[in-house]
Amino acid sequence: MTAKTDKLYDVTPRTVVSIDAMGGDRGPLPIVLGMAASAKKNPELHFIVHGPKDELDILVGARKVLIDRCEIRHCDDAVSMTDKPSQVVRNGKSTSMWSALECVRNGEAEACVSCGNTGALMALSMIRLRKLPGVNRPAIAVLWPSRSKTGFNVMLDVGADIKADSKDLFQYALMGVSYARNGLEIPLPRVGLLNVGTEDHKGRAELHEAHELISQYEQLGDYKFVGFVEGGDIPGDKTDVIVTDGFTGNVALKTGEGTAKLIGELLRQAFQYSLLSRLAQLLAVSSLQRLRKRIDPRRVNGGVFLGLNGTVVKSHGTADETGVSAAIKLAVTLANSQFSQKLAARVASVNTSAHSVENAASEAE
Repeated sequence: MTAKTDKLYDVTPRTVVSIDAMGGDRGPLPIVLGMAASAKKNPELHFIVHGPKDELDILVGARKVLIDRCEIRHCDDAVSMTDKPSQVVRNGKSTSMWSALECVRNGEAEACVSCGNTGALMALSMIRLRKLPGVNRPAIAVLWPSRSKTGFNVMLDVGADIKADSKDLFQYALMGVSYARNGLEIPLPRVGLLNVGTEDHKGRAELHEAHELISQYEQLGDYKFVGFVEGGDIPGDKTDVIVTDGFTGNVALKTGEGTAKLIGELLRQAFQYSLLSRLAQLLAVSSLQRLRKRIDPRRVNGGVFLGLNGTVVKSHGTADETGVSAAIKLAVTLANSQFSQKLAARVASVNTSAHSVENAASEAE
């Protein structure tokens, strides 16, 4: 049932994803179910799973599609949602989260997926994987359902760090552009800077400074800057990448998820109102199914940690089989596109040119 390490890499091609099986609120079962759903769709997918071996042996062994495609690595402990990141950094070596990240660090896996504590996962990722050269603050990016041609917009940061100055926001723009180009195959991503209005005089000082930076390096960064955007543009077709600080982004994300659930509940109530409404539901069942898929947050589950030496995807803590499978799919897509390497090259290229411009300006003075 459990493949040995030396057998896990003797057949090519294959993509190996490291899974923190103990990070979610619902325990390891939905995580294993999500792995099985992903494995059915991708025969080249293999897993290194981290958690209590006895429990995982039973869960994995009950899914035939996972047999001989998983290596289980025993971990005694797990990071809880209430653990402080600083405590996990000091005392978390025996946890499934730490072990899962180590597999990416030592090159055994192309990506890591965890449903665990966001703060702890980011702190451990920064320590074990390190930041890419030239990156000041990593960011968490999510795909937001939208009216754009691809069906999604990239939004960052949504919770890695509640503060961001103008240079941080500029780097978020560069990382978001790389994500949109490699994850959504958009050749010339459009970038918008989230503000309380589109007028030039609105917003904090750091937003105006970021506006100048993003605009200044538009050609060098190979993107189109559309300027300030508002909250209503997040699901719109005006931009492909929305840049903001982690506090604002996280509030917007949680608001969007709650609104999607509310719409689903209100639709169900409306169609149960009368006999005619129940009949209308039957007649519109295919259209309702399409709508449910478009607004279902589980199907775009997975925040990507950008700016690290490795691919890390944070799945929602309450994710079910569908949500975990979506997070794994995202991790595989980015790993196979060599996303981290391309992002590093993009940031390094722009930073080098920016320093050259600054030095030239200083000499001119």
